[in-house]
Amino acid sequence: MYGVVQSVEQLTPGMVRIVLGDGDLDGFESTGCTDEYVNAFFVPDGAPYEVPFEPDDLDGVDAELRPKPRRFTVRAWDDEQNRLTIDFVAHGDVGYAGRWAQRAAPGDRLQFRGPGGGYAPDTDAAWHLLVGDESAIPAIAASLERLEPGVRAIALLVVDDPANEQPLDSSGDVDVVWLHRRDSPRPEDLLVDAVAALEFPDGPVDLFVHGEAGEVRAVRRHLSADRGIDVSEASISPYWRRNHDDESWRAIKSQWLAEQAADA
Repeated sequence: MYGVVQSVEQLTPGMVRIVLGDGDLDGFESTGCTDEYVNAFFVPDGAPYEVPFEPDDLDGVDAELRPKPRRFTVRAWDDEQNRLTIDFVAHGDVGYAGRWAQRAAPGDRLQFRGPGGGYAPDTDAAWHLLVGDESAIPAIAASLERLEPGVRAIALLVVDDPANEQPLDSSGDVDVVWLHRRDSPRPEDLLVDAVAALEFPDGPVDLFVHGEAGEVRAVRRHLSADRGIDVSEASISPYWRRNHDDESWRAIKSQWLAEQAADA
C-alpha cells in the first residue's frame, strides 16, 4: 500500500507532520487503536526501483539499496477523505526516515505495510497515565483525543526544550507535564523521577509507557516494584534505544524485551 504526500508541516523543530492521500489508501482499514502504526519502507538514494514496488522488483538488488523498514505511529486517519497523517521525529538530515521526512514535498510517495495496533484507552479505568518521549507523542496525543469528557489523565512527556512542546487536545480532565532534557544533568532519569514523584489518583490506572528503551524499562520497574502495579496488562514497550541505530536496536530488541519482562 502507498500514499502520495499531500502536505508537509514543521510542527516543532524536531517533528514533521506529513499527510498522505491518493495512491491506494482507499484500501486502508484502520484498527481503531490509538497506537495504530504502519511499517513504512524508505528507498535509499540510487535504488533501481521506485514507489510503488513489488517484491519481484527487489530481486538482485544489493542489500544497501533495498527498502529500509521503519515503524511509525498513525497520528490520524480520515476515512472520509482517505487521508493518513504521520508525525515524524526528524533531527536534521540524518537517518532514512528522518531524511525522507525533512525532504518530503507534495507528490512524493511512501509505501508501507499495515496498519497494526494494540492499545486504546481502557474505558473501565479510573484514570490514565501516559508516559513517553517524542516518539510516543503521536500515540499519546491520539489517546488523549479519545477520552470522554471529564475522564482523568496525566501525561508526562520528555522533549529537548520548550520549543519542542506542542498542543495536545482532549475532552478529558488532563494534566500534561513537559520535561526538558537540556535542563537536566541526567536526562535519562527525567521520566522515572517524574513518575516516582507523582501522587497517584485513587482507583485502577490504565498505563501507556513508550519511548527510549532504558527510560521505559526504568519506569516499568518502578511501577511494578515500588507501586505494586501489575504491569503485565499495561501497554509498556520501547520504541528505540539510545546510542543504537534502528538496525542495531532490532538485533537486540527481542533479548531486551525478555530481560525487561524478567524485571517483574
